Amino acid sequence: MVRAYVLLALEPGKAMDGVRRIRQEAGVLQVDAFTGEYDAVAQVQADDVKGIGTLIVDHLQGVSGVVRTVTCLAVG
Repeated sequence: MVRAYVLLALEPGKAMDGVRRIRQEAGVLQVDAFTGEYDAVAQVQADDVKGIGTLIVDHLQGVSGVVRTVTCLAVG
């Protein structure tokens, strides 16, 4: 299994709704909202790197309010 952390920038006023929706996506282990340049971080998991990419592009980036993502693969 491959894990990654996805930093999410959301539209103003949509962070908490976006976090609730992202929590419902398959492959999402945890999501936390926070303050700073990004509005939330999601810990995700898939069978391989391609699966991580599919999860992010086909699911997380399609959540209403998500405007940008940055993916950090876990290496240890």
